[in-house]
Amino acid sequence: MTTHCHSLEQVRAQIDLLDRQIVSLIAQRGAYVSQAARFKKDSNAVKAPQRVEQVCAKVRGLASELGANPQVTEDVYRAMIAAFIQQELAEHSALP
Repeated sequence: MTTHCHSLEQVRAQIDLLDRQIVSLIAQRGAYVSQAARFKKDSNAVKAPQRVEQVCAKVRGLASELGANPQVTEDVYRAMIAAFIQQELAEHSALP
């Protein structure tokens, strides 16, 4: 639920609270990405372009359902996924 703010300071305070939650969720997602590296055979499996498209389609739908901008949501997810792919490629290449 969105709080109705009466000043820019209140808006920023609410955004700061959300940022903490978002970063916590990114950390959790990253932990699962690290686990996924163990189950993939090669770098093509890490990159998984079909899975990327599947996730982007899913989050666009969620964005529409939840009142978020679908394009912004997809753009954020594509950037996040690209960063996590780089992390996972590094972790995958370090596996024994």
